[in-house]
Amino acid sequence: MKLRDKKPALILIDIQKGFLDESYWGGNRNNREAEKISGKILERWRELNLPVFHIRHSSAHPQSKLHESDPGFEFNDHALPQNDECIITKNVNSAFIGTDLKEKLDFQGINTVVILGITTNHCVSTTTRMAGNFGYETYVISDATAAFDRVGIHGEKYDAELVHLMALANLHEEFSTVLNAEELLKKM
Repeated sequence: MKLRDKKPALILIDIQKGFLDESYWGGNRNNREAEKISGKILERWRELNLPVFHIRHSSAHPQSKLHESDPGFEFNDHALPQNDECIITKNVNSAFIGTDLKEKLDFQGINTVVILGITTNHCVSTTTRMAGNFGYETYVISDATAAFDRVGIHGEKYDAELVHLMALANLHEEFSTVLNAEELLKKM
């Protein structure tokens, strides 16, 4: 059975212009092509007329790159919503908390979700964990997600690629199946 036969929903997490400012988020972002790859996956979803959910983060902090007053709040040009595609605005790391995402998925009878976006170790991870716990068959697309360098609890620096890979390792085979875009598109 092809994945498309399960009528999977594509959930694009926080693909917003604010994440183009690497230094604001910790620098040294990995997967700089994540938005372009997300756009290619989105194109395929549209061709197959499958459900799409655009999630955007709205920070309460006025100085945030993701505050609604900042140009960074806008969707990235590679993944702009079209027509009647669902847009859900969240204020926390999970796309399920404080939103009607679960109700919308359940109303449409969706039990399979494909998650991509930014950042791997924050909103992608949190949303994926909840999707898995809610019982959705969940996929995360490794090269359509990205992370930034992080500073550890003792001041040590962790490289963005390591942060990204560890976040994916924590999700794979427990909360989701991790695939790359090519593997996903072959399954469609």
